[in-house]
Amino acid sequence: MRYKVTVDVAAAPERVWEVLADIEGWPRWTVSKTSVRLLSGGPVAVGSEAEVRQLKLATEVWQVTEMEAGRSFEWRSQNPVFTTISTHRIEPLGAGRSRVVLGLQQKGFMAPLLALAYGKLTRRYVDMEAAGLKRYCEAMGG
Repeated sequence: MRYKVTVDVAAAPERVWEVLADIEGWPRWTVSKTSVRLLSGGPVAVGSEAEVRQLKLATEVWQVTEMEAGRSFEWRSQNPVFTTISTHRIEPLGAGRSRVVLGLQQKGFMAPLLALAYGKLTRRYVDMEAAGLKRYCEAMGG
């Protein structure tokens, strides 16, 4: 399963990054996450791990695998039967505006079954995250 959503945000890329990189703060702007707890100290960086709890899904540990500070990061949750890869990218649009692209991919031998069982919920959660991030960043001012 692959899914991607793009949303334009009336806030500067630096502001959007500040909100996005504060992963423990995600429950403030998206109801798709009930809690996010950073398991490693310091700011989010490659190798950072976080425990993520979501309604209707098992608690998972995500690890940041790629990061371009101020611009993008990717993190993964892995288990023996499938891997979920989530990407977060901010593109500057000028005049204090940004484009945010959120992507999700699941792979592994159980991924097709997982997509049948949870695909609709997963896509809904990604949509909720994009809408919540937009609303939160715009409400705080660019």
